[in-house]
Amino acid sequence: MKKEFVVIGLGRFGGSICRALSEQGMEVMAIDVDEDRVNEFAAIASHAVVADTTDESVLKSLGIRNFDHVIVAIGDDIQSSILTTLMLKEIGVQRITAKAQNDYHEKVLRKIGADHVVHPERDMGRRIAHNMISNNVLDYLELSDEHSIMEIVANDLLAGNSLMDLDIRARYGINIVAIKRGKEILVSPQADEEILKEDILIVIGADSDINRFEQKVMNA
Repeated sequence: MKKEFVVIGLGRFGGSICRALSEQGMEVMAIDVDEDRVNEFAAIASHAVVADTTDESVLKSLGIRNFDHVIVAIGDDIQSSILTTLMLKEIGVQRITAKAQNDYHEKVLRKIGADHVVHPERDMGRRIAHNMISNNVLDYLELSDEHSIMEIVANDLLAGNSLMDLDIRARYGINIVAIKRGKEILVSPQADEEILKEDILIVIGADSDINRFEQKVMNA
């Protein structure tokens, strides 16, 4: 079954989510107070609506409670973001992801019931920084305040060694959970699996341990 999403706020962040979900064949209701923005997404989303989502009666009339996931992507208006999230929680929406402008905003969103809070600008900044520091880092994703997952390209120090030889978990406290090798993906690779040059290693662990591994192995 297709999942049904609501995206509230059609700025750059909300608009990109709306496009991506629609491209994946999901049912998406796009909502904004700006009629021009709504018109822009009328041919992209399943439904596009001009509405003030800080009004509980409006949310109920749109049947938002019946959707699987609501994304609150309201931009600079922190008050509207908070009120909308609060209203969504009160009418019984099961899953809410909200965009935060800053750490204080995030704390409030979490206190009133947002299931997941994202900082697009901050998180993208961290990803770009990791990519700039090491040419071997392909991607970086924050899982929590202290843990991340990273894709790295095996360098000369890693290639030709088995996972057992490297003993990365014992030495650095991180885990290689998968290896991408061309079109093949090795999930939970065995200890005797030899790493080849240009293998993409998917690593998970605490940020401090990943940073130590980057400095001693990837940037050596």
